[in-house]
Amino acid sequence: MNRMKETLRGVAEENSKLKSSFKSVMDENDSLKKQLSDAKEQNKKLEDRARSMQAQLNDSKQKHALVMTQKSNDSGEGLRSRKRRKEKNETGASESDKVLLNSKVYDLLTILMDWISNEHLSKIEIQGEREGNDKPQCAKENCTPENCMKLLHVVTGQLQWMPFVDPKLYMPVIQFIYWSLRQINTGNKHASMTSTMERLGEVIFKGIEHQGNLQTWSEKSTQSTPKTVLFFTSSFMPLRFLSTLILLETAKFQRVNYLTHAFRSLCVDLRTDEGKMLFLQYQCVPVVLSHLTISRKCLLSCALDALTEMARSSDKNCLQLFLEYCSTESVFRACSELLQNPGLDMCFLKKICFMLRKLSEIKSNKKMFESFALPEVIKELLRTTHPDHHHFCVDLRVILYNLGVAESNSARLESKQK
Repeated sequence: MNRMKETLRGVAEENSKLKSSFKSVMDENDSLKKQLSDAKEQNKKLEDRARSMQAQLNDSKQKHALVMTQKSNDSGEGLRSRKRRKEKNETGASESDKVLLNSKVYDLLTILMDWISNEHLSKIEIQGEREGNDKPQCAKENCTPENCMKLLHVVTGQLQWMPFVDPKLYMPVIQFIYWSLRQINTGNKHASMTSTMERLGEVIFKGIEHQGNLQTWSEKSTQSTPKTVLFFTSSFMPLRFLSTLILLETAKFQRVNYLTHAFRSLCVDLRTDEGKMLFLQYQCVPVVLSHLTISRKCLLSCALDALTEMARSSDKNCLQLFLEYCSTESVFRACSELLQNPGLDMCFLKKICFMLRKLSEIKSNKKMFESFALPEVIKELLRTTHPDHHHFCVDLRVILYNLGVAESNSARLESKQK
């Protein structure tokens, strides 16, 4: 029994020693774990510091490379600057001379465009519009519409730079565009220019606004350049008038509201003597005549308003020249087709017959009236028109009297009263 107790006591002591040893091992293990964690944290800090130092090193290298490049450029620029100064001293040229040379180039361009427009395009246009003109055109004249098409592509693309050129170039450019369009429309060769025509109408109607400045101009120009160029809404009537005609010439490619605004502007300008003179100068009858169709009644009304405004001119010379421009087969054909349209409103009939009354005062136009059977049409209108439209009936009787169809005392009296 005592032996068993001693054995049990020995086992208990051994167990106690093992527990103590295990506890020591656990404490040492915890200590090692803590040391390992501290080592990892220290290693992480060192890695972060290494990356930071590497980034600083890279930045230093880039700064060094940039400084070296700038020094190299400065050195090269210095050499080039000294070379330019040397050449400048040798040739006696200055920067102001270069700017002056540019202005002279624009002056030359202005003169050339005016010359081409006034001496070639406008005169050829007159020949092309004369009805019954049997004079054959030479091959050079036949090439004019094609050349105008090529130039219009270029000129339309260059309109974006108008804010940076001398304003005195605006009129020659717009005038050149107008006469080129007249050439193209006469030859019916504008089908392949849809995008150009649309872009041209957009620029003319809205104007050009340039947000930035060209570097060469900002460095060299001594005058501030305009940021916006207005054409259709310009306060300068000749420029505005030509812009209006361009919109009307490109009608099939433009929005209806553009054309409506264009006709309104035209009618307002035609109330002035300057507007009437511009109408004659740019031979606008064919432009307005192209809109004398029943398909667009709103534009038909505006076109007739423009023609009647010219026909009411108090200046005899102006009126006479206008009536001569209207004494063509195309005008009489358009009037005849409109008068024979049964759905034409009375307001349109009155304006057309007012025009015909003015044209009937020219004796040489009697053949035109007879060629399109207008006397018979006018007689029928006079027969079917209600007597309440007194002034309209008077115009009809005066036309017949001037044509020698109805030589009555009443018609003669009414003609004198008119």
